[in-house]
Amino acid sequence: MIIPIFERWGLNPREQRMASIAVIVVGVMVLLAVPIGLQTLVSSRRSENDDLRNALASVNNARGQIRERQDRKSSLAARYGKKAPQLAGFLEQSASAQKLQVTDSVDRPDVPHGKKYVERNTVIHLKKSGMASIAKFLEAIEKSGYPVAVSRLNIRKRAGEPDSYDVEVGVSAYDRTETTPPVSSSAPPEKKP
Repeated sequence: MIIPIFERWGLNPREQRMASIAVIVVGVMVLLAVPIGLQTLVSSRRSENDDLRNALASVNNARGQIRERQDRKSSLAARYGKKAPQLAGFLEQSASAQKLQVTDSVDRPDVPHGKKYVERNTVIHLKKSGMASIAKFLEAIEKSGYPVAVSRLNIRKRAGEPDSYDVEVGVSAYDRTETTPPVSSSAPPEKKP
């Protein structure tokens, strides 16, 4: 089993046999290396495809969450786009709709919340009020569609009178501040023709 090319090179029989064995070993290694290499290439491509499939699936799954966030953001923008009315008049009107009497109202100073929002706060007092009317009044405030929230609620039972309470209600309105870019004072005034 000697390869004839080795006879031309002038190798002795022992060297020819060793060279033949080396050539056979290299040939077997090449024959095994090609399928193993192809299998490795296919496996790496398969894992890349699986990774891409997983990434696409996660993006498709996240679309619902993104849509949900955008809907929440647009509903918040719509809610803050509608500026709340003056709180004292709004609260008195809501209370009179429930047949409650506002004895006094106190406006608190505005409190900025970051660069975009300002909180206005008003505290009102209701005397001799029924619990059902109070609950409906609070519900009307929350469902008004304005960016308002009940920030303080203090209910005291009146002694000797059934279903009669004195109530202190603090309501906060949140307004989005519109910032305009500052006008440069170094620019010359425009001339009218």
